[in-house]
Amino acid sequence: MEHEMISKNQFEPVIVAFCCHYCAYAAADLAGVMRLQYPTNIRIIKLPCSGTIDVLHILKAFEQGADGVFVAGCLKGTCHFIEGNIRAEKRVAQAKAILSEIGLEAERLEMFFVSASEGPQFANVARKMTDKVRELGPSPVKRKR
Repeated sequence: MEHEMISKNQFEPVIVAFCCHYCAYAAADLAGVMRLQYPTNIRIIKLPCSGTIDVLHILKAFEQGADGVFVAGCLKGTCHFIEGNIRAEKRVAQAKAILSEIGLEAERLEMFFVSASEGPQFANVARKMTDKVRELGPSPVKRKR
């Protein structure tokens, strides 16, 4: 009930970011070193490679209360594990299809490709996801808990 009383402007979403160690996590670190402002609602989970993400990890994040999730990997063609980011992209697409089937907006989940040197890009991704999820409102999964 309390979620319904919060206007979308007051709503501060919880966003889980699954980030590969070599690029996306390094970009997030660089954004911090550069003192770039991005929302504090991003919860980063470092992965050895974005290709290690499983559809179940993504769905579990929503089940445990995330309003939005993004997976961030190396730029295409630069994955340290050859095609890990391509595997991740396919798994994100599978998870989006599942979200749609169960009535949760697929837009709550995205895949991004970020180089280790792109701290500003990581900050932009964090802002973009926060704005998108804020517009969608609280996850309906939270209300059912």
